[in-house]
Amino acid sequence: MSSAPSPSTGPRPALRRSLGVVDGVALAASSTAATTSIAIGMGTIASIVGLHAPALLLLAFLPVLGIATAYARLNRSEPNCGNGYVWVGKSLGPWPGFLTGWVTLVGSVIFCAYTSAIMGSVVLIFANRTGLHTLAGITLDPSSTAISTAVGLVVLLALTALTVTGMRATTRFQFALLVFEYAVLLGFCGWALVTGDQAVSLSWFNPFEIPDGTAFAQGLVLAVFFFWGWDAAFSVTEETRKPGDSARGGFIALFAMLGLFLFASVAFQREMSLAELVRNGPQALPYLGQKLAAEPWATLPLVALMFSAVASVQATLIPTARGLLAMGRDRTMGPLWTRIHPRYGTPAVGTVVVMAIAGVIALLAVALPELSDMLLAAVNAIGLIVALYYGLTALACAVRFRSARHAGPRRHCSPSACPPCPGWSCWASAATSDTPT
Repeated sequence: MSSAPSPSTGPRPALRRSLGVVDGVALAASSTAATTSIAIGMGTIASIVGLHAPALLLLAFLPVLGIATAYARLNRSEPNCGNGYVWVGKSLGPWPGFLTGWVTLVGSVIFCAYTSAIMGSVVLIFANRTGLHTLAGITLDPSSTAISTAVGLVVLLALTALTVTGMRATTRFQFALLVFEYAVLLGFCGWALVTGDQAVSLSWFNPFEIPDGTAFAQGLVLAVFFFWGWDAAFSVTEETRKPGDSARGGFIALFAMLGLFLFASVAFQREMSLAELVRNGPQALPYLGQKLAAEPWATLPLVALMFSAVASVQATLIPTARGLLAMGRDRTMGPLWTRIHPRYGTPAVGTVVVMAIAGVIALLAVALPELSDMLLAAVNAIGLIVALYYGLTALACAVRFRSARHAGPRRHCSPSACPPCPGWSCWASAATSDTPT
């Protein structure tokens, strides 16, 4: 007879399954950060392709939808918080998997470091509008990189604490922010559609009217970046009560983002001329608020932008820590990343370390202008990084389920039969199903 296990040999803490479809939608939508993408990206994409943003957003959605289907099918086969890193590694080999994992992690950490200063700047702008210009003798200047970074890091620390103490509370917090953001977006964009004096043209939806191939390619990469983040729902698949809920949450968020992006792009172009869009650039959403409404209502788009930045940074921390957890389980990374908090059921140590690394990079960028320029260049190239790891994951799906290419579109089987599985389809209708047919 074996003796009872001692505390040192007992089962190790595991990720806690407490999430559902709504939590996946909240996480995916927060990570995609529609408000931030609209606020910063609409003016930028207009400077590249003029008034053809709706066409490029539609084109960019098509490959992203195919990749989302690949994610859902792979998740149905093998739910894993490491998602692309694990799936690519097992289907294409360890080196492509290692590349997928590191590209994703480095891109996410750089995004957190760079966005912390932007988040701090938006908070300071909001504070100034409410009449708060100094605090403890410190001038709250949004144009000061040092002050903006310091405020952003304080917010990042608070978000990390919330993320560590439980995923359920985190997704509820993000859902509350999303409700406010989307109410403001829909309200102001709907107002712009009604009152705008720029005529809507079908040419806005025709990508063939973009005369420059280079501009088309640059705009398409930026449009793909608009959708980046929906896959965050798959990073909590081991914390979701049913693995299929991760796919459902990702798909719902993805289609919601498409609707919001098209609605906002048409509304912006209805209210603002091309020159106005280009001139205002990353301030297009606050500018729209000031153009349509008087204070205090004109500040609402700024508050929505602030909430979006906060939610997107927090939603980036979550998949980054879980990707490192998966790498630690494979011994690609050290055992530090596999530690699960016994009370909260989250990778607490890994989340804190990721936050610390992003904070150090942000502080070094303040002290070293060359590093700041490198961060900006890296952020501008994130669209290519996203396209790389999305493409590798889609290729992994095609390789893993290549034997199903002659099967019917709805025929699939149980996860235990894969791989290989001669009757498994990669269609979304089967991908999100939890029961074999």
